Amino acid sequence: MSYLMAYGMEVYNVAIRFGTHISAGGFSDLSPIVFLEAAKEASFMGLFVFVFSSLFGNRIGASFAAKRVDPSRDNPYVCMLLRQAGTIAIMCPTMSLVASILFGVVLGGVQLSQLPSLWIGTVIKNYPMAFFWNMFGAAPLTRLLFQLIFQPDKRKAAALNEVSA
Repeated sequence: MSYLMAYGMEVYNVAIRFGTHISAGGFSDLSPIVFLEAAKEASFMGLFVFVFSSLFGNRIGASFAAKRVDPSRDNPYVCMLLRQAGTIAIMCPTMSLVASILFGVVLGGVQLSQLPSLWIGTVIKNYPMAFFWNMFGAAPLTRLLFQLIFQPDKRKAAALNEVSA
């Protein structure tokens, strides 16, 4: 999910950088170059997402959820959503800091003293997209792909059980 999340966020940020959001059609007029540039950036930003979510993002998300729901009595879907929300709450500011340093300071030439305001602005811009992209795009799509790839077809399993009986 790290790379799918990174790719979606990079499409969003590249489109903004190219001014797509202020053009006549807005985000409805994304050009192929946006997707290509986003793929290039996501190739390394996805690695940062993977590392930081593995180091602390997923654990903090689980801790956030554990304080608010009880898996033994609460709906599993609600438990999963709260875990995602907790992870987003820590990962968006983390990845916004990485992007601010990398794209703003290192590649963009922004002075280091401007990093706090650049970072806060990046979080404000990215948080709504990160939340909705993760909740309704990246996470469900990742779960669907994993189910298709790693869970056996229930009809085949039932047929095999009938044959062996």
